[in-house]
Amino acid sequence: MSVFTGKEKLKLGFGLMRLPKNDDDTIDVAQTSQMVDRFIEAGGTYFDTAFAYPGSEEAIRQALVERYPRDSYTLASKINAAMASDAEDCRRQFETSLERTGAGYFDYYLIHAVQRSNYLKYEDYGIWEFVRQLKEKGLIRHYGFSFHGDPELLEWMLAKHPDAEFVQLQINYADWENPGVRSHTNWEICRQHEKPVVVMEPVKGGILADPIDSVKAIFDRENNGMSYSSWAVRFVASKENLLVVLSGMSSIQQMEDNLSYMKDFQPLSEHEEEVIREAQEALNSDKSIACTGCRYCTKGCPMGIPIPDIFTVLNRRKGSPEFRTKREYAIVTEGKGKASECLQCGQCEAACPQHLPIIELLQQSVSLEQA
Repeated sequence: MSVFTGKEKLKLGFGLMRLPKNDDDTIDVAQTSQMVDRFIEAGGTYFDTAFAYPGSEEAIRQALVERYPRDSYTLASKINAAMASDAEDCRRQFETSLERTGAGYFDYYLIHAVQRSNYLKYEDYGIWEFVRQLKEKGLIRHYGFSFHGDPELLEWMLAKHPDAEFVQLQINYADWENPGVRSHTNWEICRQHEKPVVVMEPVKGGILADPIDSVKAIFDRENNGMSYSSWAVRFVASKENLLVVLSGMSSIQQMEDNLSYMKDFQPLSEHEEEVIREAQEALNSDKSIACTGCRYCTKGCPMGIPIPDIFTVLNRRKGSPEFRTKREYAIVTEGKGKASECLQCGQCEAACPQHLPIIELLQQSVSLEQA
């Protein structure tokens, strides 16, 4: 059954994982509300949150649910087995999400971050049957899953659960042919199975919004005044079989930039596709760590190591020999675990959607302590 309801007037979806923050690290609901207003004014309807996004569900209740008619938008949330101690604990996440958002029901509900390390837990916990029951009760309208695994697992998932109505995939021009992510192949599988795709990480956690200098030079050469983010978002929005492209916007400025080219969306031209191919080649020659800062790796780290922050420092040292590495490393690890304290337990690698060799990279990062 198609989930293209006609309600999604804009190909852009508002991802609620990286909302603007106040100085005390709480979500800035006032600015989020302004972003919601601008998004809806431009024809946007799709909002994406999750049980696992700290403060996001409560914030969207205040910024959206309490301020707009329920039939004027669609809301997605997610259930996460990795954050549960048992099946009952996992199922309680739905009631918690419903209470936090005050939405009454979810238009889209996703089994969250499916990959090799957790897919059997969803089976053991009976979560697929649980979401089917939620739909029968009218508490969700459509269900699917977000996916961070390999094509073989995706084929297995769609064969095992043909009732899944859509799939959320990480797709961006950096990962399109990345052997660790294999976005292109996963997208093709969904197309073959006639499963609409919700795109996540179109700018790869912000990496493609501020790409390496060699990539910037390629886009700057075009002299068209478009942001680096626009190239990334338009690349994925130009693909077929999409429900929406999620953008995790953190400011009104990011919202305005996205709307500037998505409100009246134009697919990439043949020339622009060639420009993207050049950018992909430049990225392939770069050796920076492709960490998106999702922080899934940090949730279960027994030493409390701020892995994404350490990788940012390491990347910046590679990009700028003048970068004050030791000072920045001290700042990001203050009161937290250091790279040298890694126990090599492997939980971080099992949780990483990018399939990064985190233990090896942390060993490289130990040099920052003496830099």
